[in-house]
Amino acid sequence: MSDPHETWPTTPEEAVAQQRRLCALVRTTTPPGAPPPRTVGGVDVAYDDVRGRLAAAVVVLDAETLQVTDQATAGGPITFPYVPGLLAFRELPPVLTALDHLATRPDVLVCDGYGIAHPARCGLASHLGVLTGIPTVGVAKTPFLFDHETPEPPRGASAPLLDRETGETVGRALRTRTGVRPVFVSVGHLLGIDDACALTLRMTPDHRLPETTRHADRLCREKLRRLVA
Repeated sequence: MSDPHETWPTTPEEAVAQQRRLCALVRTTTPPGAPPPRTVGGVDVAYDDVRGRLAAAVVVLDAETLQVTDQATAGGPITFPYVPGLLAFRELPPVLTALDHLATRPDVLVCDGYGIAHPARCGLASHLGVLTGIPTVGVAKTPFLFDHETPEPPRGASAPLLDRETGETVGRALRTRTGVRPVFVSVGHLLGIDDACALTLRMTPDHRLPETTRHADRLCREKLRRLVA
């Protein structure tokens, strides 16, 4: 993988231009004949805005057992300002570095964030998928700028996630635990929405959030504590 900092935008204007180019490369279907993933990676990032530091973690799980098989972290100073819609330009440099430190390239990546459920249709999951060529899905905790009907109570029930302005379907509100508020699944890259939701349910046998996200969240927070200690 090339150095993510080599041509990384330094201003919001540059970031918007790059985001538009990447958006045209996003693919929202699973390639025909793609095998089921054997390994699933989880990506998360933690911040200390007071000290201007952040830490990223990537954790790889066996898709059948959900046991951790590999993990890596990276961190350092925050190098891009907070701009709504451009979060990927803050978070992806350390995420890409952490991915490079893995011994195993995951078959698919689950991001704690959005894919095409994004004003530019290129959230962090889509951005990461295009840059790496790895299929990605965004599984977010909140619906951001989108609306949805309340899914039926049982686990696995879902409802379309809709753009408030255009009415376009950009993902699904998916119930991963019976009677528990849904998560918000959107395609990142190279993975159709049915496969993205099936993978999300596979990664949530006991909790609302995917096991990939839960492991990556703990690991990036531990890394951040060490960075700012």
